[in-house]
Amino acid sequence: MSKRESSLSNLALTLFIIAAVAAIMLALINLITTGPIQKAQQQKEKDALREVLPSFSDLKTFYIPNIDGEDSLKVFEASYNGQIVGYAVSTYTMQGFNGKMELMVGFDTTLTIINTQVLSHAETPGLGEKITQSDFKDQFRGKNPEKFKLSVKKDNGDVDAITASTISSRAFCDAVDRAYRSLKAWKGGE
Repeated sequence: MSKRESSLSNLALTLFIIAAVAAIMLALINLITTGPIQKAQQQKEKDALREVLPSFSDLKTFYIPNIDGEDSLKVFEASYNGQIVGYAVSTYTMQGFNGKMELMVGFDTTLTIINTQVLSHAETPGLGEKITQSDFKDQFRGKNPEKFKLSVKKDNGDVDAITASTISSRAFCDAVDRAYRSLKAWKGGE
């Protein structure tokens, strides 16, 4: 068996074959994992809806304009026996310490916050990730943003920031505020 001559065409062919095999493998892995990832995201959304809304028998989904941009926010209108009992707004902010943060915020019919749930974040473990803990999230429960200023106390607001995680706290407030203002504008209050 003779050794192949190392030439530019042999090197290019070898590199092409390796790249083609890697691309095919990545495509197969993507095909295999897309379904389970979508199911997990849908389950996370369902779990968040149970956390942020009162008991409901019917749920309508629609999109409302985002007051801060050209995109829209997904809204779930919950009703019980034909009576609207609340709204859940899937909101976000790009101001997190490590980028995008997504939340689900529940409001009753007077736009008082029922509860909040973090859907995704990339905040620092042990610090910014404390936005997911009840010590921080519970201060929003039962508050009406008309009277409760949705910003941290350092910024003359009413929210106690997480120690050493002011940026994450501000980002959480920004997402909740975006949900509130967009829902209020959609309902005709602004």
